[in-house]
Amino acid sequence: MMNTTEKEQLADRLAAGFDAAIFDMDGTLLDTEAVFRAIVFDVMAELGFEMTDHVHRRMVGSSHEATERLLVESYGVAFPYTVFDEKCRISMRARLANEPIPVKRGAKEMLAMLNARNIPTAVATSSRSPHATAHLGAAGLLDHFETIVTRDDVANPKPHPEPYLTAALRLKADPVRCVAFEDSHMGVRAAHAAGMFTIMVPDLVEATDEIAALCHHVAESLEHAHDHIFSVRALSTQR
Repeated sequence: MMNTTEKEQLADRLAAGFDAAIFDMDGTLLDTEAVFRAIVFDVMAELGFEMTDHVHRRMVGSSHEATERLLVESYGVAFPYTVFDEKCRISMRARLANEPIPVKRGAKEMLAMLNARNIPTAVATSSRSPHATAHLGAAGLLDHFETIVTRDDVANPKPHPEPYLTAALRLKADPVRCVAFEDSHMGVRAAHAAGMFTIMVPDLVEATDEIAALCHHVAESLEHAHDHIFSVRALSTQR
């Protein structure tokens, strides 16, 4: 729950308004991180390695390059990352081919609220373009966004701010007047570095004190973030 000072700060920011809203994808909009976690543990076992919660938590929100460095660092230079990555991709496609793409609670309502108020929206993800567009499309969310910034669109992935700055540039929005929604530590660092009003909605990784300090608010879900925004905005109009 927010304290009085936090509510007042959020009310002031909401009263000033946002130029745009930018969302991470996996773990924030789509409930795919838990699915991918199971796949990662299965593939590692198949390859003869033991995945741990510690290593997996460090993978959450990372780019492919950062994940490769992490796994080589953790399991040695002989770790077959290319094989690991391909097996994970195949398993993910097979797992989701016959199942609906799971959408995070409150995501559709939040996007509907923003779209109804003509607030431009974008996605900034560390996933590659084919993955991002296919999953957002299958989940019925793709049409909600003016632009999708993927790993293929930037030189520097999260935690570098380039994905968020690129999304703001495409939306013709001032980064400091954008709100960013993230579930990972990497993503929070990227959004904060871009100067955005950052709201973390933890998924598999909780907010540490360090990460919480980079956020304007930590919400239990997008549904709670939606409710907080409206309740606090109502307070701001009454002040």
